[in-house]
Amino acid sequence: MAFSSCKIILAAILLFFFAQVSSDVGIERVKGAANRRLLPYIDCGGLCKARCSLHSRPNLCARACGTCCARCKCVPPGTFGNRELCGTCYTDMTTHANKTKCP
Repeated sequence: MAFSSCKIILAAILLFFFAQVSSDVGIERVKGAANRRLLPYIDCGGLCKARCSLHSRPNLCARACGTCCARCKCVPPGTFGNRELCGTCYTDMTTHANKTKCP
């Protein structure tokens, strides 16, 4: 029983760590007088390359992931799943055929 709860706690800590790494890599200042706020800066290319490394079509996956990363400023951890960690921007983006866009 105690071993099972340790596994759950460890999984929660790892998810929290990967969510922080994928969203808090740096800070970027938005240009323009009206937009003087700070936005998170992340390495979309590197994170998407890791995300799409096991995909059957890695170039297509990386292109879609790059678009989603640029718009949502987030890439989920791992190579599959965990899309809900990036919020509704990432999960609700669709293609023209109403399929999910973000890998």
